[in-house]
Amino acid sequence: MSLKTISKTNITSLAELLNLRQPVVSDDEVLNPIRDRHQARVQELALPTTRDEAWRFTDLSQLTQVEFTAAPSPQVEWPQIEINLLREAPETRLVFVNGAYRDRLSNRQGLPEGLYAGNLGELPPEQKAKLENYLAKQPGQEDVFTALNSASFQDVAVIWLRRGTVLETPLQLLFVSVPGEQAMLTQPRCLVVAEANSHLTLVEEYISTVEGCPDAQAVAYLNNAVSEIWLEDNADVSHIRLQRDNGSAFHIGKTAVTQARDSRYTCHTLNLGSQLSRHNLDVYQTGPGTETALNGLTLIGKAQTSDSHSTVIYDHPNGTVNQLHKCIVGDKGHAVFDGRIVVMKKAQLTNANQLNRNLLLSPKARVNTKPQLEIVADNVKCSHGATVSQLEADEVFYLQSRGLDKTTSQNLLVDAFAAEILQEIPVKSLQTAIAQCVACRTVSY
Repeated sequence: MSLKTISKTNITSLAELLNLRQPVVSDDEVLNPIRDRHQARVQELALPTTRDEAWRFTDLSQLTQVEFTAAPSPQVEWPQIEINLLREAPETRLVFVNGAYRDRLSNRQGLPEGLYAGNLGELPPEQKAKLENYLAKQPGQEDVFTALNSASFQDVAVIWLRRGTVLETPLQLLFVSVPGEQAMLTQPRCLVVAEANSHLTLVEEYISTVEGCPDAQAVAYLNNAVSEIWLEDNADVSHIRLQRDNGSAFHIGKTAVTQARDSRYTCHTLNLGSQLSRHNLDVYQTGPGTETALNGLTLIGKAQTSDSHSTVIYDHPNGTVNQLHKCIVGDKGHAVFDGRIVVMKKAQLTNANQLNRNLLLSPKARVNTKPQLEIVADNVKCSHGATVSQLEADEVFYLQSRGLDKTTSQNLLVDAFAAEILQEIPVKSLQTAIAQCVACRTVSY
C-alpha cells in the first residue's frame, strides 16, 4: 500500500492495511461503531495539499513518496528507553510501543486510588460504561488524519481521574516508535478524563529508539497521534507534550481539549524532532470562568519543517487565554505558526493574549506566522502579535566585550530566548534536559 499520489484511495488503503492487523482491543461494542463510522468518513477524504488554506505553508509531498506498512510489535528492552524516563515519575509511568501498551515497561505503583492509568483493555467497568461519552467525541473529528486514527487505532492510553482525585507527581506517558526495515505507520491514541475538582500533571512524550539527537536519521515512519482531554468543573490539568521523533520521521498530532466551568488547562508544547511535523491544538471553553495557558517552543534546523496550529474558542463569559509560542530556526529549517482565538457573542468579559516570537539563526531559515483574533463580543480585552528577528549584533558584541567568544555569546542569547518557555515547565528534570538540547542543537546550527 502506498501514498504515491494524493487521492481518496490512499487514505482508504491505509485504513484497510491497518485493519489486517488484529487490534489489541477488539470486539468491543463501543470501539467497533467508532471504527466503522470513521472508516466510512475516511473514504470521503483526501490528503490536504498546499491549496488548502490550513496547509498552504506545509507541503506533504515528501510524505506521499513513502510506501508505508502496518507497524510491527517489536521487543523493546529497558536500556532503550531508560534515558527518557523522568526521575520525578518512577512509579507513575505508562509506556506504549508502536501504539500498543507494554505493561512490562510501565510502572503504576504510585497511582492514587481514584486514578486509572493504563490501556483500554483493563479499563474498569464503571468508566467503560461512560466511555462512549468521551472517546472520539471531541469536535474536529472530520480532520483527515484524526479520522484515519479513529478508523484504525489499535490501542488507547486511558487516564481517568475520579472526582476530587489529585496526583502529586507527574504522570509520564511515553510513546516509543521502533523503526524497522520498512517505513511504518503508527497511530497512538490517548484519552484523558479529569472529573470535577481533580488535578493532574501529564507528560506526553514521543520518542524513537534511534540513538542520538532527535534529528538523527533512520528508516522513515509516520506517527499519527490523537489525544482527547476532558476537564470537568474546576478540574486542573497541566499538560506537557514533547515531540522528539527521529529525523526521518513524519509526525502528525492532534490534541483536542474541552474545558467546563472554572477549569484550568495549561499546555507546554515542545517540538524538536521529525523531518516534517504538524500539531493541531484545539481548545473549547464550554463553561464560564475557564483559564487556558498555551506555551510552545519549536527548535528545528537542517531541512526540518514544523507546523503548529492552535484554535481556542470562547463561548462563555469570564474566560482567559494566554498564549506564547517561540520558534528557533536554524540552517534550512521552516517553522509555521497559525494561532486562532475565536470570541463568540456570549463570551463577554473575556481576556485573550496571543504572541508568537521567532528567532532565525541562518540566512536560509524561514518562518510563516499568522496570529488571528476573531471577536464577536463587545466587552473584551484581547491582543495578539508576532515578531521575527535574528540575533542582535549589538548584544553579541556586548557579550564579546566581556571576554566571551562569538559562539558562546550567541548561545547565551539563544538560551535566554528559550528560557522564557522552559522555566514554565513544571517538571525540573525535563526543564534541564530540554535546555541542554537547546544548547547542543544551537551549536550544530
